[in-house]
Amino acid sequence: MSKFVNDPKQFVPEMLKGIALANPDALRYVPAYNLIMRADAPSDDKVSIIQGSGSGHEPAHVMVVGKGMLDAACPGDVFSAPPVDYVYETTKLLKSEKGVLYLVNNYTGDRLAFEMAAEMAEADGIRVRTLVIDDDVAVSGSTHTVGRRGVAGNFFVMKAVGAAAECGDDLDALVALGARVNGVTRTMGVALSSCTPPAKGAPLFQIAADEMEVGIGIHGEPGRRRAKQVTANEVVSLLLDAVVSDLPFQAGDRVALMINGLGGTPIGELYVLYGAAHEQLASQGIQVARSYVGEYCTSLEMAGASLTLVRLDDELMDLLLAPAEIPYRVF
Repeated sequence: MSKFVNDPKQFVPEMLKGIALANPDALRYVPAYNLIMRADAPSDDKVSIIQGSGSGHEPAHVMVVGKGMLDAACPGDVFSAPPVDYVYETTKLLKSEKGVLYLVNNYTGDRLAFEMAAEMAEADGIRVRTLVIDDDVAVSGSTHTVGRRGVAGNFFVMKAVGAAAECGDDLDALVALGARVNGVTRTMGVALSSCTPPAKGAPLFQIAADEMEVGIGIHGEPGRRRAKQVTANEVVSLLLDAVVSDLPFQAGDRVALMINGLGGTPIGELYVLYGAAHEQLASQGIQVARSYVGEYCTSLEMAGASLTLVRLDDELMDLLLAPAEIPYRVF
C-alpha cells in the first residue's frame, strides 16, 4: 500500500485535524464526533445545513464547509456511514431557531444514521428535515443503497440550498429547493482502476489493465457492465447516452456540465472528457451554460470520472453563481 498514512485507524481524524489547522479562522474541528463545522455556526438567522457520509470522497464533504455551502460535515470512517451518536451530537451543536437540514446521499447506512439521529434530535425539540440525494443513473439499486446512489451531483444541491440559506430561506423552502435541484440532476461514472482503503490495505476489486467498469459506484460497487477500454470520445458517448436519456434532457435545454475526477485521473484527461462532452451536447442542441471540471466527489485514488448534467433555470443559475467561502475553492 503506497499511501501517506500513520495508523490507518487514525487516518480520518488526522485528515480532519489537518483541514482545521489549515483553516483556523473559518473552521472548528470537534474530534469527539469527527465533526468539521463553521467557526461562526450556528446562527439563529439561518437554517443549519449538515451533510455526512463515509470519508474517502474528499473534497466531499468536509472540505466544502463554509459560508454559502455546508455549516457542518460529520463523516464516518472511509466508505462507512457516520455513527448515529456523531450525527445526533452534531445536530445539537448546530441547532438553530430556523431548524436543521440534513443532506443525505442515498446509501442504506447513511440513511439509517441520519433517520435515527433526526428522531433523537426531534425528541429534544430540534426541528430537523432530511433531503435524500440520488442522482446516479447507473443502477436502480444495489447492496449498498435503497435506490439510486447519491454521487457527484450532490454538489449542486449543496450549492443551491447553501446559497438560499445564506439569504434566509426557511427550512421548508430549502427542502423544496433541494428536491427540485435533485430532480433535474443526473450522474454516471466509469472507472479504470480500483482503490485501496487505508484500513483494508488492498484494492477493493480487481480490474484488468484494458478494462473499465461502466457505471461504477464511489465505494467500488459494480456498475452496469465491465467492458474493454475505449477512446475518451466513446466513454463520453456511453455516459451521455445514459444521462441525457434518463431525465430526459432535450434540445433547447440549458445545463451545467460537471466532469468529476474520482481521485486518480490527471486534470488534463478530465478536460479531454469535458471537451468531448461539450461538443456532443452541442450537437444535440443542449447548451452548456455552466462548467465544472475537477475533483468534487472522489473514491480515494480510483482512476476514473463521472459526468453530471443539471437542467438550469434562471433561479438555479443565480444560486450557482452566488459566492461561497470554503477550503476547497472550486465554486
